[in-house]
Amino acid sequence: MQERIRNFSIIAHVDHGKSTLADRFIELTGALSPRELKEQVLDTMELERERGITIKAQTARLRYKSHSGDEYILNLIDTPGHVDFSYEVSRSLAACEGAILVIDASQGVEAQTLANAYLAVQNDLVIIPVINKIDLPQADVEMTLEQLEHIVGLKRDEALLVSAKKGTGVEKVLESIVERIPPPKGNSQGPLKALLFDSWFDPYRGVVVLVRIIDGQLKTGDKILLMSNGAEYEAEEIGYLTPKPIKIDRLETGEVGYLIANIKNLAHARIGETITHKNQPTERPLPGFKEAKPMVFCGLYPSGESSVDDLRDALEKLRLNDASFHFEPEHSPALGFGFRAGFLGLLHREIIQERLEREFNLSLITTAPSVSYRVKTTKGEILEVHNPSELPEPQFIEYLEEPIIQALILTPERYLGNLLQLLDERRGEQKRMEYISTNRILLDYLIPLNEVVFDFYNQLKSLSQGYASMDYELAGYRPAPLVRLDILVNYEEVDALSVIVHKDKAYYVGRALVEKLRRTIPRQQFEVIIQAAIGKRVIARETIKPFRKDVLAKLYGGDYTRKMKLLEKQKEGKKRMKRVGRVDIPQEAFLAILEVK
Repeated sequence: MQERIRNFSIIAHVDHGKSTLADRFIELTGALSPRELKEQVLDTMELERERGITIKAQTARLRYKSHSGDEYILNLIDTPGHVDFSYEVSRSLAACEGAILVIDASQGVEAQTLANAYLAVQNDLVIIPVINKIDLPQADVEMTLEQLEHIVGLKRDEALLVSAKKGTGVEKVLESIVERIPPPKGNSQGPLKALLFDSWFDPYRGVVVLVRIIDGQLKTGDKILLMSNGAEYEAEEIGYLTPKPIKIDRLETGEVGYLIANIKNLAHARIGETITHKNQPTERPLPGFKEAKPMVFCGLYPSGESSVDDLRDALEKLRLNDASFHFEPEHSPALGFGFRAGFLGLLHREIIQERLEREFNLSLITTAPSVSYRVKTTKGEILEVHNPSELPEPQFIEYLEEPIIQALILTPERYLGNLLQLLDERRGEQKRMEYISTNRILLDYLIPLNEVVFDFYNQLKSLSQGYASMDYELAGYRPAPLVRLDILVNYEEVDALSVIVHKDKAYYVGRALVEKLRRTIPRQQFEVIIQAAIGKRVIARETIKPFRKDVLAKLYGGDYTRKMKLLEKQKEGKKRMKRVGRVDIPQEAFLAILEVK
């Protein structure tokens, strides 16, 4: 049985055709009937189908009869392509022996193609390069093969040419999986050792976990032990996905499947957990995964009918489904009780917010994103600050360090000037620049993460007409002259609108912010003053004029003092209203910060 199993992932840059290739595999192997087949069948989330991207890694077991007449079990894991979800990719690769690297023949090798190929090499996987979309009129197969050899370092004669949309050459890919990818190693007679590489929450069954059996076998009714926390459960249901769940009695060495064990405590089913038998445990647990480190932070607060308890429950359930985001309670004088959440990137933040609103019917206010800073105080303490409001007063700070990322950007030559200007504006430091083909350039830059959080990705795509691609990883921290920019509304600080910016940019950001907020905050019955300040020093100010009733409408002549008396009376009323009134700050005001360059 073990000799006939192949475990593999499909990896690629965004939109290079992973999900379409997975559809063809499912169609060719008959895993689903023609009636059940639809486009991007493994993209089960409504959000994935709307945006045309894969967010969650999905699995499917396929039965394939090779040309030699032997039947094989192929366990396919479809992975996301966006840089924010590379954590999902690394988990999926740990459960495989091989990977199919898909490259779009019209786009060539992109930044995420490189990053995923390196991930596969680190996991000692056999890589099968597949050049997709060869049917497109703009496809340049020769250029793509050249890039595969020079940039990725794989031999061009190993590549397979396919059109996933039309099904051309897909059969050859299935044959290559059987021939090139080795069967899983493992001791089928030894004690159970299973890797938990994904999980999600089912409201009726509790936690459903995806496992790869490394050694031994797992049967229904087995008493199991989760090694990192010593929790014990009984295996209620075992099965595999085709992608429909199919119930079976046992999973053997090398197989991938799901397990339901009435796990109600969400913290027990940690990604990277080792599962073994309670009575005959394995000696050593698997190394597991490196914890995903959040890079972008923002506040999540309930609004409207939603309560903090609803939000906490939703976050806990979602955290199980996506182990790469973190949250902790916080309180804001402006917004009340909520949570400070950490994400892998801006798209990740957007997706989590949309999932909370859709899947749990919550109404949310999210604050402007910020990154994690290190502060050395005058007392010699090192603090990690995720929220601008936590930053100590300037007189207590010895120095501030900001996170730096190493960004690899691939761009056609004609957009180079625009991108160099953008990188310069965002305080980028060039490490190298090299031509990787006659008209494509690889830029290697160190950029402060704070500069990337605000609208950088959109600018990159816009300046390169969508042709440039970027991949990044955290490269440590370095000191920088940073200040906290506070926003005051009617002389009251709105902590949720505070941002940390570079000293040289503070005036321009403050000016742009107050102008944007003046247009965003609705007019009130009283005057609203918006100010940007660094400490006690106000650097920009805007005023929202109040609605005014025409109190002079009923005057027909008479002494002008009557007119003045009415206007003074109105002015007094406005003052009183301002003292007791509250300014309602809409969600758009928080989003406005994102658009400020």
